Amino acid sequence: MSDPYAAPAPLNPAQHSLGLVRQEIAKAMVGQGEAVTGLLVGLLVDGHVLLEGVPGVAKTLLVRTLATSLSLETKRVQFTPDLMPGDVTGSLVYDGRAGSFDFRPGPVFTNLLLADEINRTPPKTQAALLEAMEERQVTVDGTPRPLPEPFMVIATQNPVEYEGTYPLPEAQLDRFLLKLVLPLPSREDEVQVVARHAQGFDPRNLAGAGVHPVAGPAELAEARRQVSQVRIDPPVVGYIVDICRATRTAPSVSLGASPRGATALLKTSRAWAWLNGRDFVTPDDVKALATATLNHRIQIRTEAQMDGTTGAGVLANVLATLPVPR
Repeated sequence: MSDPYAAPAPLNPAQHSLGLVRQEIAKAMVGQGEAVTGLLVGLLVDGHVLLEGVPGVAKTLLVRTLATSLSLETKRVQFTPDLMPGDVTGSLVYDGRAGSFDFRPGPVFTNLLLADEINRTPPKTQAALLEAMEERQVTVDGTPRPLPEPFMVIATQNPVEYEGTYPLPEAQLDRFLLKLVLPLPSREDEVQVVARHAQGFDPRNLAGAGVHPVAGPAELAEARRQVSQVRIDPPVVGYIVDICRATRTAPSVSLGASPRGATALLKTSRAWAWLNGRDFVTPDDVKALATATLNHRIQIRTEAQMDGTTGAGVLANVLATLPVPR
């Protein structure tokens, strides 16, 4: 994705509100523009986001700042090997005075759930999130309980520490709309980060940094309505399908992007076009979001992995060789 701060001026109140959200996030965050835009895209099309980055690149701060600027509730769960499904979804607790079991909601009952280091917990607990992510509800003791609206899972995983981790299964990876990689900052950005701390910046005190709510669920709902109406012509739809189909036939790929991946790319392309002030999708919009949307949905053959092949590399080759509709 290109720099989101270079987007054209907003054209309507909903786009203006999202622009204000970016400005509020910039009060606490330095750089990481692609991650900011990726999270906004996820919110605009009701999707979940997987963040990958080494410790200390402000993943938690990014989520907290986004929630504050949009007047949304956020909760954080540190995923560990001993975390149980009920620790996330909630459980029934016996009330001795009433002589009955009452449901105690877990942290999943929030707007933005930060699932920190999700690949450090066993598959059973990882699977507890599947229903929440797909159905926007959790079922405890046979009773479905709806989650708040909006609801978004923002999961993080550390690419460095592999010991003691449980790789996310393909079915769960496919539930994430986007996978965003947060790189280490440039020297210029890192100097700015340290300088802010030298001036007294406290990441635990967002109000002290001047971060305030500038939009809310109503503005987000209107933005989502507008994104759903962004026009996408049949040739561009065909281009999206061709990209996904090409990943399935690449020699180095054991599992390519599924039809769910194609629909996800359609959604993210619409959101990207809307954020850039347009009511129609171009092939360039599709290209801009293809890697973040499809990278984690591609499984590379073992021998190809040993040669250094990655999903991003496969997509780069597909985008470079596939004819673009005019």
